[in-house]
Amino acid sequence: MKLIDLRSDTVTTPTEEMRQAMAAAEVGDDVYGEDPTVNRLQEMSAALLGKEAGLFVPSGTMGNLLSVLSVCNRGDEVIMGNLGHTFLYEAGGISALGGIFAHTLPNQADGSLMLEDIANAIRPDNIHDPITRMVILENTHNRCGGTVLTERYTREVAELAHRNHLHLHLDGARIFNAAAALNIDVKALTEPVDSVTFCLSKGLCAPVGSVVCGTKEFIKKGLRVRKMLGGGMRQAGIIAAAGIFALENMITRLREDHQRATLLAEGLMTVPGIHFEIGMPQSNMVFLSLKEEVIFSAQEVAERLARLGVKVGVVAQRRFRLVTHYWITDKDVDETIRAFRSALSGA
Repeated sequence: MKLIDLRSDTVTTPTEEMRQAMAAAEVGDDVYGEDPTVNRLQEMSAALLGKEAGLFVPSGTMGNLLSVLSVCNRGDEVIMGNLGHTFLYEAGGISALGGIFAHTLPNQADGSLMLEDIANAIRPDNIHDPITRMVILENTHNRCGGTVLTERYTREVAELAHRNHLHLHLDGARIFNAAAALNIDVKALTEPVDSVTFCLSKGLCAPVGSVVCGTKEFIKKGLRVRKMLGGGMRQAGIIAAAGIFALENMITRLREDHQRATLLAEGLMTVPGIHFEIGMPQSNMVFLSLKEEVIFSAQEVAERLARLGVKVGVVAQRRFRLVTHYWITDKDVDETIRAFRSALSGA
């Protein structure tokens, strides 16, 4: 029985062609700046996102942390959403390692922060206050259901940030999903921001790595911070080659994942005991909840599903997250719907 793993798009494994590219990669010492494959990946990434330079890092968490530490001093403040990945799921790194405060604002249902809230959160020039240095957005937004921030909204936040001399960073772990959902060039979503991190190891199917992009000056600072954080790698071209393959071959197919997420949601809507509080998926994430009459918890249902060969993410007492990706087929979607129906039968 095939295991259908919908817990996250991070569970993707490299394709055979990607493995071949990794095995054939030309390598050098990247700490010396001499790995040609890493250099090519960084240049490709910057060009795709409309930035001057890029920096290959082991993870998106390091990319976001590195970006904050490259801009902020100890005691400074960063404005971000209360449901943002940087605030919830990155081990408090900006505070623990940087002495930097997170000034959280309520994320709206679409993942955005209200412009008025951002403006009101910017500290005045007062010796009693921390200094506001940065604003962080997330696109697509994980906890808000894989929602997509528009080009117009991104530009509005950028204008507000820059008017107040603030750095705008984009946690774009799934930024190519956002661009696919909006059917626009990814540059439209990244050019307005000062820096952006995107992940290679989610929907793009690479085994490891993220890239941070920004100005040459910003990346120069980031290179030093990466070394400080232990992120300097030697013959990293082996994994960078997978990233290059991903950028060349995996971006254009992301709409397939979105289509399967929609099909999955439509099918699960017909299963008794399930409802959609967040709404239909905008990208490759499906969030669904158990109705009150269901006597099982989400964890209990997840355990039943696992016995049927389907793994799902449990994100709350009665809520699931299902994420479609390269290795999920139309047949897997149908099997998942049947598994939910079976797991909830008699519930």
